[in-house]
Amino acid sequence: MTYQPAFPGLFTPAQGATPVQPDLPLSHPATEKQISFARILAARTKTPLPKGIEADRTALSQWIDQHNTSAPQSRFSNYPSSKQVAFAERIARLKRREVPQECFRDRRLMSRWIDSNKPR
Repeated sequence: MTYQPAFPGLFTPAQGATPVQPDLPLSHPATEKQISFARILAARTKTPLPKGIEADRTALSQWIDQHNTSAPQSRFSNYPSSKQVAFAERIARLKRREVPQECFRDRRLMSRWIDSNKPR
């Protein structure tokens, strides 16, 4: 004998299944950090924020991406981060092989080496 729980009022034979919350908005409001960064960015670039953009997280993120200037490039900006190097060296110890020297001079090469040698 099996036990079948009854949930009164959840389903009626004539109605069928209904959505739990049909009136939810499709977009989420922007976070406080996102809004404050967008305001700082708007002041720095002297560009006003579009009206009502705080109500849509995705739209605000796209606005930030369009108006954010990249970090200044230095001669070390192409080098791998210390975390990348430490992770690569840990993988190399596990696999008992060397990290190629050119990987220490290019972050993209280091990333590719990590991806191809990551333990699965």
